[in-house]
This record gives sequence, C-alpha cells and structure tokens, in this order.
Amino acid sequence: MSVERLIGTDDPRIADYRDIVDAELMRSRGLFVAEGRLIVRRLIEGRRYLLRSVLVSDAAYRALEGVLAPVAAETPVYICDAAEFHGITGHDIHRGCLALADRPSARSVGDLLSTPAPGVSPLSTATFVVLEGITNPDNVGGVFRNAAAFGADAVVLSSTCCDPLYRKAIRTSMATTLRVPYARAERWPGDLDQLRAHGFTIVALTPGEPSITLDELAQLPRPSKMAWLVGTEGDGLTAFAVSFADHLVRIPIAPEVDSLNLAVAVGIALYAFAGRSDDRTKKKKGSSPFS
Repeated sequence: MSVERLIGTDDPRIADYRDIVDAELMRSRGLFVAEGRLIVRRLIEGRRYLLRSVLVSDAAYRALEGVLAPVAAETPVYICDAAEFHGITGHDIHRGCLALADRPSARSVGDLLSTPAPGVSPLSTATFVVLEGITNPDNVGGVFRNAAAFGADAVVLSSTCCDPLYRKAIRTSMATTLRVPYARAERWPGDLDQLRAHGFTIVALTPGEPSITLDELAQLPRPSKMAWLVGTEGDGLTAFAVSFADHLVRIPIAPEVDSLNLAVAVGIALYAFAGRSDDRTKKKKGSSPFS
C-alpha cells in the first residue's frame, strides 16, 4: 500500500472517517480515533495498536513523512486538501491529521492485577489511580497524563467513567491513555476488594471529615502498593466507595476555594508520593519532598 491522494470527499475508502464524532459507533466498529500530529506520531511510534489507516493534509504529511514512510507499506495513508476535512468529517480538523486504530480488548481489574502491562509480571510495588464516575474527557485525560508523569502503574475506571480512548481524552492526555495500562471495574465498587486482596492500601481523596492531610499520610509507613481513589468534583466519592478506603486524605487549600480540579489533585498526590518506596527512589533523580 503506497501513500495515495484522495480525489473528492466521497471516496468509500475513508467511509469510517465520516463517523469519527460518533464515539459509540466507533466503539461498535472496534475502532478508536487519534487526532493531531503529536498524537498520531505517538500512536505509530508506540506500536501497541494495530493501525487501520491515516488521513492527513499535505502539511501534516510533510511533518510526519518520516514516521509514516515505514508503515505505508502495510497501512493505507491518504492525503487530502486541508479544506476537505470538513466535507469528510463534518468538522474543521485544524490539525489536519487523523488515524484509525483497532480498539484493544477490554481488561478487567483481575486482568490488570495479574499482568499490569503486556509482558510484565505482577508488581511487588505499584501505584494505581482509581476513578469513580468521571465522565469529563478532559479530566480523564488529565489524570492519565499525571499518572504517566509521576510513574503510576495503572488506572482503574468505574463502569460509568469516560472512555480513555475517546479522541478528546486521548488528545488531552497527550496520548498517555495509549501508554498507561488501564482496566474497567465493572463490579463497582466491589472490585476494590480485589485491590485489597492483592495488598493495595486504598487511599480516598476527599475533603470531608474525618480525613487527614496529605502531609499526615506521608508520616505513616509507605505501603508497597497504593491505590488513590478519586471521585467527581461536584459530588465526590460515593459513600459506598469510601467505605472501602483504608485512609481518607485531603489536600489543604485556601478556605475561600471550594475544591481542586480532580486531575490537579491526583497530580499533587502522585507527586507527593513518587519515589517514596525504595524501588522507585532508585529509578528517579532526587527524592520525594516527603522522603
């Protein structure tokens, strides 16, 4: 398969691109959408997903030619005029770059615990982030970006959370949803029992009483496995989910501010505890502010 230029927007070879805004339809076809040059570059370079095709403008092709050349032998790469994106997708794709890839098989919490990532043995030390009911793709993407930045090993999402492979979540995460392992907790919040059975200490981030501060948690012995449990910004965690927590923890903020953005809160918590176990400290320069 060589790089091919499209003539017109009704080419049947790009039929799937006409439906990219319909997330449910894409999911039913076993596909997800990568949007933007950086995201498509990371999708291709990561080699974790089967690439179906790429649709680029002339400018995007020139920018990605070195990355696209090796895959063009097996994967269709289509070039169109930048203005034609609107006729194909119904939207102005300003980045001029889209790709379709096969959606991976769903992973359960049990799958994640037995093999956190393909080819990786079960972890003796681990940090997970567990999300309950987070439907905003910006927040889900932000959590994954923080998880990648601060060395979290995986993200667990309740069944009502936004799809990490929704194109806006991928974009917001800077493609880290394509890299950080994750699983769906379909038996919510009962799947939290699986984490505890595998030695995880569950820490619920919640401003309510009788929570302790992040600094106070840092004075306690650092468990080898931690799961940070986080709920929505409005309602927070459900009481049922909180009942599974070993610790309730808050991040002190100015009294005139109601709360932190949840992705920011996750980032603060992960940063505060990154490198506090012996294994992680050896992998990082410097040390945690709480070590």
